[in-house]
Amino acid sequence: MVKKNIKFYNNLEHLKSTRVLNILALILFLITGSLSAQNNTKQSFDRAMDLRFKKPDSSIILFQKSHEAYLKNKDTVNAIKSLMELSLVYGNRAQYANSYNVLWNALLLTDNTKLETTKSLVYNRLGSIYNYFKREDKALEYLKKALEIHKSLVKQNKIPASGLVPYYFSITTSYRELKKTELAKTYLDSSYLYFSKSKPAIAESFLEFEKANIMALQDKNEEALVIFKDIHPWFVENEPSYLVLFYKFWGDIYLNLMQLDKSETLYKKALNVSSEYESHIDFTPLIYEKLTELYLKQNDYKNAFANLQKAKDLDAKFFDSRSPNNHFLLEIKDSYRLEKDRQEKLIQAQHLRQLEQEDEIKNLQRIILLVSVVFILIIGYFYIKNLRTKHKAEKQLIRRNKELEIKKAKELLELKNKELAASALQLIEKDEFMKNLKTKIREGEPTIKKSELNKILRSVSVDNTNYWEEFKLRFIEVNKDFYDIIFAKYPKLSQGDQKICALIKLNMSSKEMSRLLGISVESVHTSRHRIRKKMNLDRNINLEDYINSL
Repeated sequence: MVKKNIKFYNNLEHLKSTRVLNILALILFLITGSLSAQNNTKQSFDRAMDLRFKKPDSSIILFQKSHEAYLKNKDTVNAIKSLMELSLVYGNRAQYANSYNVLWNALLLTDNTKLETTKSLVYNRLGSIYNYFKREDKALEYLKKALEIHKSLVKQNKIPASGLVPYYFSITTSYRELKKTELAKTYLDSSYLYFSKSKPAIAESFLEFEKANIMALQDKNEEALVIFKDIHPWFVENEPSYLVLFYKFWGDIYLNLMQLDKSETLYKKALNVSSEYESHIDFTPLIYEKLTELYLKQNDYKNAFANLQKAKDLDAKFFDSRSPNNHFLLEIKDSYRLEKDRQEKLIQAQHLRQLEQEDEIKNLQRIILLVSVVFILIIGYFYIKNLRTKHKAEKQLIRRNKELEIKKAKELLELKNKELAASALQLIEKDEFMKNLKTKIREGEPTIKKSELNKILRSVSVDNTNYWEEFKLRFIEVNKDFYDIIFAKYPKLSQGDQKICALIKLNMSSKEMSRLLGISVESVHTSRHRIRKKMNLDRNINLEDYINSL
């Protein structure tokens, strides 16, 4: 019996120890699984950080996954961190609507936390996005709100005073872009005041960069160049993607100094860096605008026009309200505000239900209110309908007036061209008269002295060049668009070809052209053939009709 009890006791102890071991194994499995999940999430985040500039599309996907995983693990801090990095990637690719939406989601997460530093960073980023779209008031509102949060944290000794520097710097940049030089200089001075070399919140090279840009605005270009050359190696080593902005502003200084070759080289470097890192692509329209200005100074109108077109296309893509990229942004719909509105509507609905239960008088008030609203809507409908009818009539009137103006302009142009043609014929007659006069004088009285004869001939000499220049000026004044189109579309046309085109535009015959230009009719025909060849016209196309259609 005693042996049986001892055996039973041993079995019981073995069973207990086995159960304890199983529970410990389960706990260890759960802890290992949790650590493994956290480790995978961190790996996704780190991988996304590495791919920000090399493969931004992959980086976006990884940041989104890490954000969702952190939320699932209730790690709010890292979830917000993922969103902040995701907004930067979107911003570098000029996808401001996405960046804007992500920042508001981050702000919503910080709403019920004590993450004041993170909240100020979100406000700072939102201010930058508004600044891109020239929304000065909104940009400065958020930038200054971020600065005030940081000032409060400094007063509470939660962060060092050097933490204010990035926020003063952001406002400096905004005022500098707005060409408010004195305000920009004031905030830059504050940045230097709180800057700490031992624990810098932002690299000193960025402050020097802004200092040089402000100097350039003050026409201190030579001093600014010295700073750019000093800080250039630091940006190459530490912030290569930021070289898009760096080379652009450096090129601006050389442009101010009319060192156009150096300026052009730097602008092209900026575009290459933007393409390589897919970074600051929203800045490329400004670079193309500067290249346009540069080529105009070189009288290279072809390249100037090409770069201006690129600038306009990119500007419309990134900043125009019609762009699909920005439609969402300009509607100003964000998760944070929508959530606040939803909460307020919920409270109002609860209050309304309480009022409905009080008495029947409230129901009567609602009925009256409903009738009033319907009545207002009916009035509004007829009012809007009346406005639309009126607007439609006004549009028709404007269209008719426009058609009349166009008709008058065409008639005026035709009249002026007729005057030009008459003027040209008068020149021809004058030229013929002068030639006949010369002939008569030469065949006249033989007793006239040779010196006196030459004196008379000089006084009535004919200068076809002066006639043509006078005619050309008047023709260009009347037919400026035609002349510009001919020059742009067929730059290989010579001065003589352009003269023939102008006279064809005035419906002059080959004989009249030959008399006006002082050449033979055969030469006119040769010129017309040469023009057809340069314009690459088919045989079945009439030259006069084609030129008149331009």
